[in-house]
Amino acid sequence: MSLVRLNIKGISYSQTQNGAYALILSEVEGDRKLPIVIGAFEAQSIAIALEKEIKPPRPLTHDLFKNFADRFDIQIKQVIIHKLVDGVFYSSIICERESSEEIIDARTSDAISLALRFDAPIFTYKNILEKAGIYLKGSEADTSPEDDVLVDQLVVDDPEEESTASSDYKKLSLSELNSLLEQAVAAEDYEAAAKIRDEISKRN
Repeated sequence: MSLVRLNIKGISYSQTQNGAYALILSEVEGDRKLPIVIGAFEAQSIAIALEKEIKPPRPLTHDLFKNFADRFDIQIKQVIIHKLVDGVFYSSIICERESSEEIIDARTSDAISLALRFDAPIFTYKNILEKAGIYLKGSEADTSPEDDVLVDQLVVDDPEEESTASSDYKKLSLSELNSLLEQAVAAEDYEAAAKIRDEISKRN
């Protein structure tokens, strides 16, 4: 079976499951997207890995694993989402140490969190993408009504809420924003920290 490389398109709050998020993976050479429902902690860990400028005051679990692996010269070469059973994705982490390769079973959210920290590529098999892949709204490809329903359930963006938050930050000075950024990081509110950082970046 041929492998298809995936990139992370984004993370959105899931309307279907309370406290869950939808991780959207996108095929590199195509328009299909692979939505995976993950928990809040896993979403936060992935978001931190994506936001290079935000550093937590203490290592999170996946950061600890990265530090541990670095100390013992273990490299993650790639992550493969290899199975889909009853809506649950199964993944493998391909590791290497002293030219010896090992395959470790992992939850997909954990595997992706680690792949980001090791700059390792993420793959899935073509048949999984054909089975679970969708075309998100705005894609040039045609979408079916079933696709639209799935997207509505998994991907929720609230432009009004986003606009209100951005408007509030615009009223603050740079020194106030920097102070808020430090407070958000200390409180581990990384979503707010990312928005504040974006507002600071606009002014620099």
